Amino acid sequence: MSEPSDEVSPSHDEKASRPQGPDDARRLRKRKYNRRYRERHPEQNAAIRRRWVEANRDRIRESNRRWRAENIERARQLNRDAAHRAVLRRQRDAEQCTRGRERVRQWRKNHLDEVRSYHAQWAAQNREKIREYSARYYESHRDEVNARSAARRDANPERAKQWRKAWAERNKDRLADLQRQRRKNPDVYQAQLEANAAARRLKRRLQNAGLPPKQLHPVTAAERRAHEQAADTYFKDPTLAEHVRQCAVFTESLTAHLRVHESQMREFAAAYVASRSRLGLRPVDVDDVMYSRAVEVVLADLQRTELLSSRDIAGAIRSSRAVLRREQRQWQFDLLLRTVVAHANIQRDRLELDVEIENRARVRRGLPQVQSDALLVQLALKEVVERVPTNRLTVSSIRVVCRAAKARLAPPLDNHSKGASLMAAKAATKTLP
Repeated sequence: MSEPSDEVSPSHDEKASRPQGPDDARRLRKRKYNRRYRERHPEQNAAIRRRWVEANRDRIRESNRRWRAENIERARQLNRDAAHRAVLRRQRDAEQCTRGRERVRQWRKNHLDEVRSYHAQWAAQNREKIREYSARYYESHRDEVNARSAARRDANPERAKQWRKAWAERNKDRLADLQRQRRKNPDVYQAQLEANAAARRLKRRLQNAGLPPKQLHPVTAAERRAHEQAADTYFKDPTLAEHVRQCAVFTESLTAHLRVHESQMREFAAAYVASRSRLGLRPVDVDDVMYSRAVEVVLADLQRTELLSSRDIAGAIRSSRAVLRREQRQWQFDLLLRTVVAHANIQRDRLELDVEIENRARVRRGLPQVQSDALLVQLALKEVVERVPTNRLTVSSIRVVCRAAKARLAPPLDNHSKGASLMAAKAATKTLP
């Protein structure tokens, strides 16, 4: 074997650049001449190239298409390289812009006085331009500007009130002119006069009738906006119908459960409160314990309660209490009325004797006599009130019972009819609970 040679073989480009014959040498000389010409005349060469490109658009397009079809992988690689360079270029431009903005921000932070003076100077020199910009922006973003202004006033109402007062003090003439301009409208002025006249007439009527003046609660614009926003939030809630349904079902179920099991649950609550008292714990109300237990039982029985809140449960408890209290009051009213009427009819002879004795005693004391039926009902009420529950009734309810019992009293009977009336009254008392 021969020893490896230390000489380096020429590359492909060097072989291509060497002349292989007279035609190759002539072609190489022409290329060098053209390159030197292009370097000496760049503008003229660019103009010639532009004219040639404009005149040969279709030829260039067809040549590019043919080259891409013959070198598809090379074309794709060139496209990938170009896309990669574009991404790098955009990242570089973005980083440069970020650095520039950061430098500007830091410079402004370190030179606040210079920035303020420049802004003030520019604003003083461009008043008309600032007004034009402001008016143009307001015309394009009227609703947004008004919403931001209202939110700023609502966030600090006291400051807004002070600012309005200060503005009114500084601009009295302008405020008076605005009021005059408003009153120039005949419809507005007439409506204002009619409202003032109606207010004066109402005040005079109330004074003549001996009634207090009309009480008005002034509501600010901020409060009105807060109320409107709360109403929109409530009524535009997509779950409102289901929420209302769950509240209604829960309230009805709670009322029905307590209507049936109130006595047992009250006994349980009383025992629980007594046990807490024996242990020395803080005392609690029996009704609160009873309703808490009732809420637990009803919620366990219902299927859908995911939309109920503590506020809804508290409202259901208040509604159930009011309904049960009203039903118990009506039940006690009816029971007392039936008992008084039945007792008065059964014991009519004895009660009439007591009425006669009472009226004679009042005459001897110099007092006017009382109507016999009214006094008879009062005596019957005193005798039966101890054995009839009346804890839900008020004084006005007792008076209504007396008037109703007086109207329901049976007329006085002769001796032949007293026996039948007595039997009917005793039968009526047996139906009482």
